[in-house]
Amino acid sequence: MLHPRRLVADAGDYLPRTPGTLPAGCYRYLPTRPRATVATLRDELITLAHGAGGKATRALVEGLFLAELSNLLLDELGDAAVGELGGARLAFTTDSYVVKPLFFPGGSIGELAVNGTVNDLAVAGAEPLWLSAAFVVEEGFPVADLRRIASSMAEAARAAGVAVVAGDTKVVERGSADGLFVTTAGVGVVRPETDLGVDRARPGDRILLSGTIGDHGFAVLVARGELKLESPLESDSAAVNGLAAALCELGPKLRWMRDPTRGGLATTLNELAQGSGLTVRLDEEALPIRAEVAGAAEILGIDPLYVANEGKIVAVVAPDAADEALAALRSQPLGREAVLVGEVCADEDALVVLDTALGGSRIVDMLVGDPLPRIC
Repeated sequence: MLHPRRLVADAGDYLPRTPGTLPAGCYRYLPTRPRATVATLRDELITLAHGAGGKATRALVEGLFLAELSNLLLDELGDAAVGELGGARLAFTTDSYVVKPLFFPGGSIGELAVNGTVNDLAVAGAEPLWLSAAFVVEEGFPVADLRRIASSMAEAARAAGVAVVAGDTKVVERGSADGLFVTTAGVGVVRPETDLGVDRARPGDRILLSGTIGDHGFAVLVARGELKLESPLESDSAAVNGLAAALCELGPKLRWMRDPTRGGLATTLNELAQGSGLTVRLDEEALPIRAEVAGAAEILGIDPLYVANEGKIVAVVAPDAADEALAALRSQPLGREAVLVGEVCADEDALVVLDTALGGSRIVDMLVGDPLPRIC
């Protein structure tokens, strides 16, 4: 069976390269294997919900983009596509950033773009190497602000050990871009001992979280000034490649990793449940939530489980590797608050179930949209 993460030529799926058109060892991809579409897009107009990371986003991605662009690598729907080229496994990812405001406590759109792209590569088991960055700038945007954003990108890249090696700039009329939009892409080399995938999760596996949830989303919300809230909250925006590298030392006992961004931990774990066909059980009392986040969530009626994070990892590991994995995370500055939050169960309902502090349980479903749009 063809394994997309290995990208090996297979009759009916790939054709050998045409001499002189592709590098040696590379294969031209043909989308000849049909994909069963899980979600259907019934909407006639795009709404903010379609960009929020929940059910509406899934319908847009699977019902439109996959229907038109489907291939074995894209159909994996991972944070990065992983394929083989010249004997090495490469990870490739791309992302766009439209956060509002452009500057917020703990970061800016610049470092958020770098960190987000690095993190998508890292949780694919790759060592991030090179990034590209494209800027859509609105006419009249202050040059001082643009320089500040570029400087923050450079600082974030140095901290993550990557380089921005290509880019593009476009300027559009006033009122056409809300200041600035940034698009990044990244390439990394997957570690030889690492083979991750949602299909590798097994009943009994443990679920680890590298730190507190909801920090980024609520920090951005408070920074908008639309609500009369005062809070010392800061975004958790950071590159997690150090955390990911530490977990990769577990070898095959590390099953899967993600960074729970849009849609928060709840959406990420629903993707795990649906992709593996297994149920995820969470322990409510184990979830790390800062008091400031809990307070803001209570006032606004927003569940922190659905709020974006930009510097965290959620990982699935074999049961006998949970202690080692926790120690590995806690050995890193960004993982000192790492905790065990749940486990994978042999239940074919493929749900996320939260065991509450009161002794009951409730289903944690994927939301249609996001209560906090444009947070990344």
